[in-house]
Amino acid sequence: MMELVLYRAYAPEGTNGELFYLGELLCYTIERPWRNNEVQRSCIPEGRYRLKRRYSERYGYHLQVHDVPGRSLILLHPANEALRELRGCLAPVSRLTGAGKGIASRVAMRKLMALVEGAPAKETIYLTIKTKNNEPYQ
Repeated sequence: MMELVLYRAYAPEGTNGELFYLGELLCYTIERPWRNNEVQRSCIPEGRYRLKRRYSERYGYHLQVHDVPGRSLILLHPANEALRELRGCLAPVSRLTGAGKGIASRVAMRKLMALVEGAPAKETIYLTIKTKNNEPYQ
């Protein structure tokens, strides 16, 4: 079993996170703001979700987040501006530049996929999402 842990900070303009594996920072994340889990408008609720590898023409190799209550086709894919490029999905970024904004998303995505692809094919991968010290993004 592989466990990734995402610590989030919320702001009205977007949600920022720090993604960890085995206690080490892997990359940062951006998402849309929390809007009560509204489809295509909100980040997903905190909780524990299964991740599966996926391929599409649009994003290449990326991850799909499964078992999100009331939602489907939630992806972890490259993007640098949550409000403009995400519809409820999550995006890894190399550096945060503002609430829901970051840079070098494709670099962070390659790093994340290298980790996931290094796991045995049958190993279950989980993403646990938590609030970072209940503090808003600064």
